[in-house]
Amino acid sequence: MTNLHDPREALRPLFRTALQAAFGPEFADEDPILRSSTHADLQANLAMGFARRLKMQPRAVGEAIAAALPRNEVLARVEVAGPGFLNLTLADGWITAAATAMLQDPRFGVPCATRPERVVIDYSAPNVAKEMHVGHLRSTVIGDALARLLSFRGHEVIRQNHVGDWGTPFGMLIEHLLDRGEAEASAELGVGELSSFYKAARRKFDGDPGFADRARNRVVKLQSGDPETLRLWSILVQLSHRYFSEVYRRLDVTLTPDDIKGESFYNSLLAPLCDELEKQGKATINQDALCLFPPGFVNRDKEPLPLMIRKKDGGFGYATTDLAAIRHRIEDLKATRLLYVVGAPQEQHLAMVFAAARELGWLVPPIRAEHVKFGSVLGTDKRMFKTRQGDAVRLVDLIDEAVEAAQREVRENCKEVDDEETIRELSRSVGVGAIKFADLSCDRIKDYVFDLDRMVRFEGRTGGYVQYAHARIQSIFRKTEKELGALVFAQGLSLSSDSSERQAERALMLRLLGFREAVEAVENTLQPHLLCTFLLDTAEAFSTFYQQCPVKNAAPERRAVRLSLCKLTAGVLATGLSLLGIQAPPRM
Repeated sequence: MTNLHDPREALRPLFRTALQAAFGPEFADEDPILRSSTHADLQANLAMGFARRLKMQPRAVGEAIAAALPRNEVLARVEVAGPGFLNLTLADGWITAAATAMLQDPRFGVPCATRPERVVIDYSAPNVAKEMHVGHLRSTVIGDALARLLSFRGHEVIRQNHVGDWGTPFGMLIEHLLDRGEAEASAELGVGELSSFYKAARRKFDGDPGFADRARNRVVKLQSGDPETLRLWSILVQLSHRYFSEVYRRLDVTLTPDDIKGESFYNSLLAPLCDELEKQGKATINQDALCLFPPGFVNRDKEPLPLMIRKKDGGFGYATTDLAAIRHRIEDLKATRLLYVVGAPQEQHLAMVFAAARELGWLVPPIRAEHVKFGSVLGTDKRMFKTRQGDAVRLVDLIDEAVEAAQREVRENCKEVDDEETIRELSRSVGVGAIKFADLSCDRIKDYVFDLDRMVRFEGRTGGYVQYAHARIQSIFRKTEKELGALVFAQGLSLSSDSSERQAERALMLRLLGFREAVEAVENTLQPHLLCTFLLDTAEAFSTFYQQCPVKNAAPERRAVRLSLCKLTAGVLATGLSLLGIQAPPRM
C-alpha cells in the first residue's frame, strides 16, 4: 500500500534521511514524533529529546534537522519554532494527490494489516435468566466496535461471549421453573421478564427452607449430569440466548448464538486442569484450597496473594474457569491476541490470571492478553445510573427511550423525511447510534454521564452530528442530480483559486487524510474514542467546507471536483461509523 494516503507515513522516510545525514546512521530510525499543530499542518517534536542526548541546544538540533531534510514533493515549508519544534506545512499538490489516491481506493487509504493475527475478543457476557442491563452496555458496545475494526484491518476475529450459565443459582432457577410450570415459565422468559423470574426464585430461596433444600439438591443433580435436570437447565439457557439475541439485534451488535462460550463449556475441563497443575507441582494446597501464586501479587501483610482454583469443598470459582478459557483460546483457538472487554473493577483478578498463564507457559510471546477495561455509566446526578427504584436500568428500556428521544429530534429537524415508516427507521438509527457514540466517544477508562437529551441532538459533538453530515452530503447529491440531470464527478481533486474556498477545501482534504492514522490508533491502543474524535473533526471540517464552497452552483469543473470531495467525505464518514457499529442514514 502506497504511503500517499498518510502524511505521517510520507514524512517518516524524509526524517530518516535527515537524521542520518545530520547526526549519523544510529539516529536514522528515531521517531520524529509528528503531531497535529495549530501553527502548521503538523509539528515534529523530537528536538528536545535529541538535545539532551547530543548535548546541543534544542533549537540548534531543530535547525540541523530542517537543513538536512532532502528536497521533496511532500513539504512546502519547514519552520523552526521555539526550542526546536519543526512546523511542517504540506505542499498543496501533495495533499490533492493523496486525497485523489484515497478517493480511488475502496478502503479509503486504510490497508489491511501486514501481519494479520487471530484475535479473540471476550465481551458482553450476560447471565442466563438475568436481565441485560446498563452494566452490560459498555462491554457490549466497546467489544463490538473493536471486533468490527480489527476485522476491517484484516485480522481473524473470534468473538467469545462468556455467558454465565452454570453454578449454584441454577438450582433455585430450575426449581422455580418447575413450580411455575414449563409452559408458563417459558412464556415469561420468552418475553424478556428475566429479572422478575430471577427475583422470584431468589425470594423463595431466602424465605422458604423447603424450596432452598430442593434447590441445593438440584445443584447436585446438575453437577452430576442428571439428564432431566440438564433438560430443564437447557430450557433456561435457550430462552435466555434467544432474548440476548433480540437485544443484540436491536443494538446492532454482531454477536450471535454461535459466539457463546458460556461457563458450562469449560465445566468438564476444570477438574482435570486442577489435577494436572497439582500433579506437576505448579499449584499447591493453601488452607485446604488449591492455589496458584502468580508473582508480583501480595496482600496487605506483603504475603503472596493466592489465586484459588479449587475451593475447600472441591468446587471451582471464576479463576478456574478463566484459566481454562485462556488455555482453550491459546491452545485450541490458536489466538495470538486475547482481548478481555471487562470493567475496571476486575483489573487485579485478570492481571493475576494473565500472570498465572505466563508462569504456566501458556501466555508467551508473541501471544499476549490485554484487559480492555472501562469505567461506569453515571446518571446526570453523577451517581451510578439506576432507575428511581434503585434497580439497574434494563438495556431494552434504554434502547426504547433513546429511540423515542431520537424520534422527537427527527420530527423537529429532519424536514426531508415525512412518511412514518422512514421516521421510525431513522429514529432507530439515530437513537441506537446516539447511545453507542456517546459511550465510544469518551476515554473508555473514565466514567461518563448518560444524558439522553444531549446524546440524540444533531448539534455538538454527538453521533447525530456525524450522521447528519453524511446525510447532508447525500442531500447534495439528490438535489444536484435533480436539477442538473446527472452527477458528474472529477477523476482527480484540486484546490480552488479563491483563497477562502481553497482554505476550506484544503482543510477538509487534510482532515480526511488522517483516517488511516485514526483506525490504526484504535487497533493499537484499543481506544475507540480516537476514531470518534476523527469523525467529529471531519464532520466539522465538512460543515465549514459546505458553508464556504458552493457545490451545485459552482462552475462545472469546480462542481465536479467538489462533488468528488463530498463523495470521499461521505465514504469516510460512513465507513468510520460502520466500524463503530453505527448506521449512516441517507436522509435526515
